[in-house]
Amino acid sequence: MILSKISRIPVIHRILIASTSAIMAIGIFMLPANLEKTANNDDKLIIGQIYPLDINPSLLITVDAKKKSNSYIRWESHKVKPNESAALLFSRIGLSARLLHDLTSSDEAINKQLSRLRPGDELRFGFNDQNELVQLIRPISRIETFQITKIGDEFKPNLETKKIKTLLNYSKATITSNFWNASISAGLNANQIMELAGIFGWDIDFALDLREGDHFEVLFEERYVEGQYAGTGNIIAASFTNQGTTFSAIREDDSGNYYDPSGRAMKKAFLRSPINFRYVSSNFNPRRLHPVTGLRRAHRGTDYVAPVGTPIWAAGDGIVDKAGYNQYNGNYVFIRHSNTYITKYLHMTKRYVKTGQRVKQGQTVGTLGRTGRVTGAHLHYEFLVNGVHKNPRTVKLPESKSLSGQKKAEFKPIALQRMKMLGRYGNLVLTNNSSLIQPK
Repeated sequence: MILSKISRIPVIHRILIASTSAIMAIGIFMLPANLEKTANNDDKLIIGQIYPLDINPSLLITVDAKKKSNSYIRWESHKVKPNESAALLFSRIGLSARLLHDLTSSDEAINKQLSRLRPGDELRFGFNDQNELVQLIRPISRIETFQITKIGDEFKPNLETKKIKTLLNYSKATITSNFWNASISAGLNANQIMELAGIFGWDIDFALDLREGDHFEVLFEERYVEGQYAGTGNIIAASFTNQGTTFSAIREDDSGNYYDPSGRAMKKAFLRSPINFRYVSSNFNPRRLHPVTGLRRAHRGTDYVAPVGTPIWAAGDGIVDKAGYNQYNGNYVFIRHSNTYITKYLHMTKRYVKTGQRVKQGQTVGTLGRTGRVTGAHLHYEFLVNGVHKNPRTVKLPESKSLSGQKKAEFKPIALQRMKMLGRYGNLVLTNNSSLIQPK
């Protein structure tokens, strides 16, 4: 029956049908044996399969691998509350004490960071899709960020530091009322004001020597991170004219110390004043009338008035010669700085050093009080040279070690360049007393 129907088909059509059937049969037998594409895995590419030559080999990954590469982190931010430790913070946000232990015991740097939390610190916690902590970020400053990242079963620390761009800025002012107000009007902040006073404080008594018309100019660093202002840096150079005498100071970058243009140290072996005082109640006076006894006796020191408890500093490096108490001096400390110099500190509330102890310049040796024979709270300070009392406010102070040799040779051209910059920008008409000038 079928054969009779086929016999009726024209010869040309039979030839075409036979050819097509042969080609289809050959194609079926040559298909790869591992072809596994189904309705359930249409988006899966099987390794070993034959693909068109224009497919990118990087696309040969499974759906599961794609999911892993696109895993996400869920972030939470939490601020540290007053009197809140890391343990209390973790408990408050629902993290276990065991997790905190794993963090702090994994690395000393992590332990230090989590034990130094301050109220207001903001920590960012990153969790994976299984709600496991995989990253913790603590911004330390605008420049530094501390990161903790889970790698395998361990937590690893990393301190990320942003690139800082440093520019130089210039400011100047003339004193009309006081140094502080003049500095604020010049655009300086509190730290810069104290730094400037510290640089020139061995030559100028900022409480008593300043006069109207005194003036200063200063060249200092400003720092920027990602185009945003990030605070001031070091004072690079400065000059201060006090009662007609001009003092100049340039920073030596390696040591951070300041020297005049010839390389002489600005820092002296002794502080001009060993306390942050409000005023002087009694100066050095060989013929002063004593306020308690009424007798005319030499006042061989300077009395500085300040609140009770104000720290008293060692005027220079040395060894405590005596530290004790008697009815006249109250609590006292005597420091021998060499065979030549001795300083004495009387009427303290407390003593913080003992006889024979070695002290450094600026170290707190006690606090101001009113012990002994006094009429009010103050520090009585004496300065002796070869056993002879000298006026501590006017005595010529020995200098610290100045630059010499190769250090001096390298410093002088830098000092000359920076002093020229002070002069050049001092002649500019500035906007708001300050002008950003150039990168360092």
